[in-house]
Amino acid sequence: MSERNGFEHGVPCSVAGIHPDPAAAASFYGDLLGWEPEEIEPGHLVCRLRGREVAGIGSRPGAAPEAAVWQTNVWVDDADATAMQVAGAGGSVLAEPFDLGSAGRMAVVADPAGAPFALWQPGELRGARVVNEPGAWAISLLATTDLEGAERFYGEVFGWEADDFGGVWLWRLPGFVGGEPMQPVPRDVIGAMMPAEGDRPASWDVNFWVADADDSAARAAELGGSVVVAPFDTQITRDAVLADPQGAVFSVSTAPGP
Repeated sequence: MSERNGFEHGVPCSVAGIHPDPAAAASFYGDLLGWEPEEIEPGHLVCRLRGREVAGIGSRPGAAPEAAVWQTNVWVDDADATAMQVAGAGGSVLAEPFDLGSAGRMAVVADPAGAPFALWQPGELRGARVVNEPGAWAISLLATTDLEGAERFYGEVFGWEADDFGGVWLWRLPGFVGGEPMQPVPRDVIGAMMPAEGDRPASWDVNFWVADADDSAARAAELGGSVVVAPFDTQITRDAVLADPQGAVFSVSTAPGP
């Protein structure tokens, strides 16, 4: 089991599904990944695994998104100050900082290539408290059209460093160590980056570990979702790319055994 009670400034700390119908999305992921949803505010749910927070699901403030998406949240000490840093480094602020009740304070931003993500200043919700195990978030991956620009931007705003690992760049925040001893990537890796393919816009993609990628793909289809990329083998895991019934795309990987 991999339980957390908090993160550090500049570390991706959780993921949230942004959906036109959050309750329906929570039902889908509850059936697929075993999550237990609870509405904390109208239209905003926290999902738990073994009673501990694993992800959030809600709607975008002001209006429903054009399409459902998964959002990566980065832990920050001050959402307002970091939003200003994002703008100063060439990014953009898509939603000005706002309070989500007592849960925390959030701003939605984008890097210079247009990849959106969120800044999370924790209140009562201190990020994902279960990670890196079946049914939980494992890693977020930046697919971008500007690798060098991303290195400059995230380095300036958060202090991240990127190392080329055979065509995939691994993000690290010097001094931070998380993860699990038996996970397939080094414990100081906080995310990854790769070139966006074709005319695909830049985005932060989320990955969940599952016990069996083939079973998860079949189950997602049974629940009204779709299989975007059928299960396939990597050097380490067996993966699949899926979409939920509202169109939010995510990937699943077989969790490595001990």
